[in-house]
Amino acid sequence: MNAVEQQVTRGPGGRILTNSGVWSPDGEWIVYDTRSDPAGEVFDGDRIEMVQVRTGAVRVLYEGRRGAHCGVVTFHPRQERVVFILGPEDPTPDWQYGPFHRQGVIVEVARPGVGLNLDARDLTPPFTAGALRGGSHVHVWDQAGEWVSFTYEDHVLASMREETAEQEINLRNVGVSVPGRPVRVNRDHPRNHDGEFFTVLVTHTTARPQPGSDQIKKACEEGWIGTRGYLRPDGTRQRRALAFQGHVVTASGETITEVFVADLPEGLTAVGEGPLAGSTQWRPRPPKGVTQRRLTYTADRRYPGVQGPRHWLRCAPDGSRIAFLMRDEAGIVQLWTVSPNGGPPVQLTRNSAPIGSTFTWSPDGQLLAHVMDGSVCVTDTQTGQTHRLTPATAPDQAPRPEACVFSPNGRQIAFVRRIPSPERLANQVCVVTLDPRPSRP
Repeated sequence: MNAVEQQVTRGPGGRILTNSGVWSPDGEWIVYDTRSDPAGEVFDGDRIEMVQVRTGAVRVLYEGRRGAHCGVVTFHPRQERVVFILGPEDPTPDWQYGPFHRQGVIVEVARPGVGLNLDARDLTPPFTAGALRGGSHVHVWDQAGEWVSFTYEDHVLASMREETAEQEINLRNVGVSVPGRPVRVNRDHPRNHDGEFFTVLVTHTTARPQPGSDQIKKACEEGWIGTRGYLRPDGTRQRRALAFQGHVVTASGETITEVFVADLPEGLTAVGEGPLAGSTQWRPRPPKGVTQRRLTYTADRRYPGVQGPRHWLRCAPDGSRIAFLMRDEAGIVQLWTVSPNGGPPVQLTRNSAPIGSTFTWSPDGQLLAHVMDGSVCVTDTQTGQTHRLTPATAPDQAPRPEACVFSPNGRQIAFVRRIPSPERLANQVCVVTLDPRPSRP
């Protein structure tokens, strides 16, 4: 019996799913934003909506005001609340939407339209510990529903064009927001605002990595490791950690992307090697106890580094394996895994067609959902066998590569497909229900 595909949304308009966390905790609703272009590369959406899978009913959770756009929304894993990017209200020529001019906002489903600032912003020295000086992006709760990860860029340093010993430049990093300590800032800049969470950076970058070293010039596309972290070789548990992609420079001078881990302490408020808030010359520094480690060393491979469609690292629920994409010796993008404790990467799939999207693990860790060859597919995480769930489709109507997300019960996968409408092709949220006996490609 073939899997059943269901079109959930109807009508014209843009709809973009985030790469994970799009399902409500009860698995009945899917949340999305309304950017107009198929890939969501134009950040012009003005609404956060959710659709009921069973009925197709749509509810507006938030609508941008005073010229602000919103998008990249994810659900809390246990509570009826979402977090998303909000661009600047009342944008001006010197403060338009961009990587260092955005913030995280939380909205309760029961209180649509009422936004709470996730991260505070303080743009004037002396900067405030727990606040950012720029913009955050792609906010995702850990499985406990406590801490939120994101990527970050710095407004204060964005105008600097060259890094020196005395002056750093803006580089992308990974940050974390933790509850329980709201941050209040001075209003001596019109773009300053308070935040309900205490926010820090947890990665360290440098504009000129030493060739062949583990230094990185960009940290991005992170994912929480396990529902309860991971087990170290000595049997103790690292409770919280993030896997992320880091851009290194090889001994020959080539920039490639490798897999890294940031191990996090239980508290993120203690000062480490430098001020949490940074300075006018320096980026914010990670808190005391954060450890950054490199996991993969692929410079000598025929096709080195993380490759394939843009994707975020995703870890097995038990914390044992981090999944990522890399080309095999034939140049085909395959799924690979690596332990958070390190060791050689393990090739999972050996398909003739490349993996074509982001991916997510099923809650039981037995499957990975992704797009391949114009179809929504699942790969068995033990055998590496890939099974097709939807028929192959022409590229203009194939499942979009931005998201392929398991439901909380592991029985359904949400994705976006371009479907003809009376006016033109439109992005529609779709769901496929897994058949217990899916057919192979």
